[in-house]
Amino acid sequence: MRTAHRTCPICDAVCGLRLTLNDAGRVLSVKGDPDDPFSKGYTCPKGASLGRLDEDPDRLRAPMIREGSQWREASWDEAFQVVARGLHDVIETHGRQAVAAFFGNPTFHTMGGILYRGALAQALGTRNVFSASTVDQMPKHVACGFMLGDPLAISVPDLDRTDYLLVLGANPAVSHGSLCAAPDFPGRLKALRQRGGKLVVVDPRRTRTAAMADEHLFVRPGTDAYLLFGIVHTLLSENLTLIDLEVNGLEELRLLAAEFPPERVSGICGVPAQDIARLARELAAAPAAAVYTRVGTCTAEFGTAVQWLVDVINVLTGNFDRPGGVMFAKPATLELGRTRQPFVTGRWHSRVRGLPEVMGELPVATLADEIETPGEGQVRALVMVAGNPVLSAPNGPRLDHAFQDLEFMVCVDPYLNETTRHAHVILPPPHILQMPHYDFLLLTVTVRDYARFSPQILPLEPGRPSEGEIMARLTLIASGQGADADPAMLDEVILGELLGNAVKTPGSPVEGRDAAELRAALRGDSGVELMLDAMLKLGPYGLSLADLLAEPHGIDLGALRPRLGELLCTASGRVELAPPELAHDVARLHERAAEPPAEFLLIGRRQLRSNNSWLHNVGPLVGGSNSCTLHVNPADVARLGLGEQAVIRSAAGELTVPVEPAESVMPGVVSLPHGWGHGKGRQLVANKHAGVNANALTDETVVDVLSGNAVFNGVPVTIHPR
Repeated sequence: MRTAHRTCPICDAVCGLRLTLNDAGRVLSVKGDPDDPFSKGYTCPKGASLGRLDEDPDRLRAPMIREGSQWREASWDEAFQVVARGLHDVIETHGRQAVAAFFGNPTFHTMGGILYRGALAQALGTRNVFSASTVDQMPKHVACGFMLGDPLAISVPDLDRTDYLLVLGANPAVSHGSLCAAPDFPGRLKALRQRGGKLVVVDPRRTRTAAMADEHLFVRPGTDAYLLFGIVHTLLSENLTLIDLEVNGLEELRLLAAEFPPERVSGICGVPAQDIARLARELAAAPAAAVYTRVGTCTAEFGTAVQWLVDVINVLTGNFDRPGGVMFAKPATLELGRTRQPFVTGRWHSRVRGLPEVMGELPVATLADEIETPGEGQVRALVMVAGNPVLSAPNGPRLDHAFQDLEFMVCVDPYLNETTRHAHVILPPPHILQMPHYDFLLLTVTVRDYARFSPQILPLEPGRPSEGEIMARLTLIASGQGADADPAMLDEVILGELLGNAVKTPGSPVEGRDAAELRAALRGDSGVELMLDAMLKLGPYGLSLADLLAEPHGIDLGALRPRLGELLCTASGRVELAPPELAHDVARLHERAAEPPAEFLLIGRRQLRSNNSWLHNVGPLVGGSNSCTLHVNPADVARLGLGEQAVIRSAAGELTVPVEPAESVMPGVVSLPHGWGHGKGRQLVANKHAGVNANALTDETVVDVLSGNAVFNGVPVTIHPR
């Protein structure tokens, strides 16, 4: 037997793991790494099941080619030749705008996924780029972009030093954080209360996090912006502000908030006016406080407004970029994507619905439109990387139908699932333990500065390309280099650009040096490791890949420190409290407030042993509480006369689903978890626990206007007995 160490790649918590393997490479046990300075031995059921996930017999071992309705295994060379022909034929016949790309959530959690996705999108030369960002987090980026100038400047609550934490639309005791990497989030919440701090949760459902809190307040789904405006109104009208930053737009904000007193918004959001005012006073009075929100509010109709108002409150109470408030992590690597140019959106628009581009992407809510609608630029080919939008995107059944009409589709994915079944070629990445790992994205949102690298634990089979090589070969094919081009060629181009820009950048640690000399000094066993070594050496701590290899349990880089000055890049050089784009969007809030509320609103539900759609094929992680049922308040069950099953309808579709009475959801709200609806792929365990696709009820025509994010929470529905 041998012991190996690895960062868990499944969710956002970046927990360190200690694996025990036998001589054949079989995982015998997975436990938390007690020597990891950040996670300190903590792990959850998902991390403990990493070996079972990696050894899943339904994972594809070789490329798959579809001929009609039949699948066959193929060699890697043949598979890439088919990809080259398929993409070439579509581009030659219809042009590059006839090709689209979709990047799923796991691309943010692998080195190959995140390091090559930009190059692949650029090589395809299309504006039709989509990702899971507009399913999940785009409102946060847009709010940060307009307020701070940088859409990647995402603050996190300083959990270990705060005295008061207000959580809205998030369930970190189950999710372990989202855009906020905090191993053992539940333990950190308990520690907050043990040191005399206060935890308040505002949510339409009494979640596991709410059950841990000092106080839980029900709120009507989709109305968080009204509640937050009520808090802002109180802070301003009662002179409770403590602004210690250079800001713009305070008077404009005051005028906007004047129309949202607690007495008015209470009737809309369902939170008593006196509680709204009290929350404002408590936030202002706390020695240090933080307001945190995530998926539940990002995936609502006013997602961007909520993300904006959360940080407005953090600024007004003097808790922005301050210990114990919300702060910015400082990762060990060079931070890619930071242009230092003020943020803009709408550099182009989608062909059919005219939805604006954000951060180089179009909303996935309009992908089906682009495939189904004839005309110049109609999408006829799709490159899908680690995504299952048939289950994860709004109105997934429509996409399921639309994908049938594509002339060519290639997927990088380990499974033949509900989406990849439409592909002509599937290129499976290696097993998780065959890949090195470094969390480029998540280490930008940690609640403590930290770095950890995990080398690959198991070797690749002879002739088996790494994930990076798969992505590089796809990129070279897209750029016209052909199926046989050497992937190392792309690695050198990326390294050359990275180092070439660094030596020309004023203030860079290598300013004025010779790029060729720097390249010769890089170390790593693959392209992704060479890139990591370069980014570490260009980073703020002067680390290298060798340094991380010498510390297999990770390196603690210290508590978060104020760094807003390094990130702020608005045209004014100040924090914008009332950006024009957000101020103009307030009119929608007034319009929505004048409409009668729906009888029932649908929300999602986090599950501890689930992560989107790709963990349901692991036996220990399904069954029990991890099942697909509709949570309905018992009073509503009795009033509607519901039995074991109910029919739930929305503007987009209809489902029949098992009913589970639950006092945890407020009356007038029903909850259905996402990621289910299996049955059309080759995943034996998932098919036995199929559930229903919650996104069959999600109306793809409704989006958060500023970000284009899909609206999964606060969906109007009707409920009937079956």
